[in-house]
Amino acid sequence: MPATPLALTQGDPAGIGPELTLRAWLERRERALPAFACIGDPDHLAALASGLGWTVPLRLCGWSEAGASFAEALPVIPLAVSTRVVPGKPDPATAMGTIGSIDRAVAAVRAGEAAAVVTNPIAKSVLYSAGFKHPGHTEYLAHLAAQGGAEPRPVMMLWCEELAVVPVTIHEPLRRVPDLLTTALIVETGRIVAAELRSRFGILAPRLALSGLNPHAGENGTMGHEDAAIIAPAIAQLQAEGIDARGPYPADTMFHARARAGYDAALAMYHDQALIPIKTIAFDEGVNVTLGLPFIRTSPDHGTAFDIAGQGIARPDSLCAALKLAARMAERTVTDTAS
Repeated sequence: MPATPLALTQGDPAGIGPELTLRAWLERRERALPAFACIGDPDHLAALASGLGWTVPLRLCGWSEAGASFAEALPVIPLAVSTRVVPGKPDPATAMGTIGSIDRAVAAVRAGEAAAVVTNPIAKSVLYSAGFKHPGHTEYLAHLAAQGGAEPRPVMMLWCEELAVVPVTIHEPLRRVPDLLTTALIVETGRIVAAELRSRFGILAPRLALSGLNPHAGENGTMGHEDAAIIAPAIAQLQAEGIDARGPYPADTMFHARARAGYDAALAMYHDQALIPIKTIAFDEGVNVTLGLPFIRTSPDHGTAFDIAGQGIARPDSLCAALKLAARMAERTVTDTAS
């Protein structure tokens, strides 16, 4: 019986997502990719493939046929609205199709028709111009995951084979980070990361390494008080709850190979502290994983790249890594649930 397919969203149709989808299917065998179905506009995909000179047979189908179709054709769950657009020229008229693709992916996973959600990149500015009310992709997924009016708190993890790292504060100006950083926020983030490493990654006793905020983790208060006053108490609380949390460590010595061998995930205090090391280690293969949701969601760790869309030169490495990781997480979760 074919494996339950992954639900792959189209992303912004003017960006590189559609061509990465086509190319991932073309390279499915050499990359040993799991079965996936794209929720998108088949006419746009067909026109794009033709323009690039790629032979990609499309099969319009439902979820029950997608897994069996994947070997011979790209399964497409067709959208009810057209998203035909010129690559590289984003159009707010396509926003409802982009949002609808996300909606249908989440619905399929929650209904058990798909194994996980994998999202192609979107352009928030395009969605905003069409009235989109959420700060971004992740927040919208949390909205869709709400139960009883309560939304889960999503946590962003950047992952590659060599490193998993979580920024505690994310898209915030650097001058605001010390005010936003609290012991409670760090503890909540650590709990979610530890729980998901157990349930989704099969790590029975996750080891968390927490960075300091200041140079040299504050160096005994001579370079800032936040490390001792905010981060250290959070580590103590996580340890009291049975979570193997360590630090705070100087961020400049946390990410070399020997240091990485001592933990399963690193918690960094702000965006660049987390993203610089993983983009240095795995610029093309990094995966964005959303923890804390009641379903699995992965995404390529890059944007829409409108400047090169439609040229056939975008590399599918990150999308392929996101697909493979989503399948691994789904298999691990099913195995754990059954055991």
